Formats: sequence, C-alpha cells, structure tokens
Amino acid sequence: MAVLGSGTSNGSCSLLHAAGLGYGASLALDLPVKVRLLDKEPKRDLSDPDGLLIAVIESWKNAGHKLPEGELFWSVKSKIPPRQGLKSSSAVAVAAIKALCEATEIELENADIVDIAASAQLSAGVSITGSYDDSWAAIEGGWKLVDANAPDARSGLLLESQGPSSEDWVVILILRGDRKQRPVLEDFAYQQQAFSNALTALQEGKELVALTWNGRGVIGALNDNTAKRFANDAVMNGARAAGISGSGPALAIFAPSISRSTIERLLNWYKKYDDVEIMETTIINAEFGAMDE
Repeated sequence: MAVLGSGTSNGSCSLLHAAGLGYGASLALDLPVKVRLLDKEPKRDLSDPDGLLIAVIESWKNAGHKLPEGELFWSVKSKIPPRQGLKSSSAVAVAAIKALCEATEIELENADIVDIAASAQLSAGVSITGSYDDSWAAIEGGWKLVDANAPDARSGLLLESQGPSSEDWVVILILRGDRKQRPVLEDFAYQQQAFSNALTALQEGKELVALTWNGRGVIGALNDNTAKRFANDAVMNGARAAGISGSGPALAIFAPSISRSTIERLLNWYKKYDDVEIMETTIINAEFGAMDE
C-alpha cells in the first residue's frame, strides 16, 4: 500500500458564528488532523458518515483539477472530537485537499484550498455557511473574520489576527457528546444583539470577549440551558472567557496559563459531571501579521 499524498490541519473554536450575522471567525486550536490518500484500502475502517471525503473528491474535480490514476482510499487520524462544534469537518476537508495537492503535484494557494473545502462541506451538508472561517483557521492558524456571503475566500476576508498568544492561555474543552441535531439559520434570528457585540469585540481586538458574547448567542439559538450553566460556572471559577463552539455542544474555556490553581479548579469543577469529557489544549498562532488592528 502506497501513500500517494498526505496533508495536515487543525481544529478551532468559534469567536463568531457565521449564521448569526453573516460574518464568521474561528480561532485555531492545537487539535491536529492528518489525512492520507492511499492506493489500497487501509486495514482500519474509515468513518465518514456524511460522505465528506466523497464530496472533497467531487469539489476537487469541479475546480478543474486532476485526480491520481487508479482507485483511491483515505486514512484519517484526528484529535478533534467529531460533531461537537470544534471544526472537525473543515479540518478533514482541508487536510484531504492538501493530500490531493501532494499526490498530484499541484500547488494551490491557501485561499483556493479554502474554496474547495467550503464547496465540499456545503455539498456534504455538514455546514450551513461554507465554514470559510473554520477552514482558514485549519490551514493558517490564528483567526480571520470573513463575510460568509462573499463569492470566494479571497473577497470574503475582512480582518485577520495571529490570535491571543498561545503562551498566555490554556484552553479547556468541555465535551458533551455528539451533536444531536444541527440548527437552521432561523434559530439565530433572535440573537442578533449578542452576535453584534461579538463582532464589535473582534473589531476592537478583544477575541475572548467575542468568544463569550458569541457563546451567549449560540446558547440562545440552541436553547441550551446546560451550556449556559456550564459557561457561567467557568467564569465563576476564574475563567476569563467561556462559550459554546460552533453549533455545539462543546464549550471552550480560556484560563490564564500563569494561574495553574485556576486551571485545576476549573478541571475539578467539571470532573464531577459523569456525562462530560475534558480536554486541555492551546491556541495555534498564525505566523502572519495582522491586516488591521
């Protein structure tokens, strides 16, 4: 069995859900994904319930790119809990496209990869906006504010940042199992003020304020009272920010890395719940400078 190509990417958490106002931003997290393109079926069964990788192939061809000859198979290794709002679909799509680039010796700019990833996610039904912001975070780190209604990744890019320093923050993820159902755009219509506050915070460079306001908006859209309680508990126990990520149900909690006592207090608080899992991770900062401050 030969590896024709491989690609890597990472997950992220929401700073602004694109379904709220039509503008989205996601912050890259150290949740790695590696996708390999193979010429024979791997021994480990591949779980792709939404047909995302099939959609990646179709979107790749629709973009005018060739495929390697012969039958193709995929292998995916991911540290991103799936169906929890931590952008696993965007990360897998981006990594798969990078694997296709390596296999075919085709060089694409990151914006082109993001466009193909958006097409694949819309086709597979795993995104209601195209998740341009998630794919940008998966490929470059940091965060980008994007216009979800723009025709492509380049024209939709409004603002970008390296993100809060990874050395300053510990990110605690509260995992609450697979998402039971996906919200529809109409669910977000009554939460405009919260999303507007998140957008304003991003424009002012206050990412963690944005994360908290966005979380409130998504919690309202989902009517998720447990998430509301968990987010409030995080702040009461010393977190600087807490909010539901994506369309849930996972929560992202930010605590100062210098205060290990706060981190331990937060971990111990959520360990008392039998139906949650807890992960610790860090931010992935982008290597570029901010477009605007």
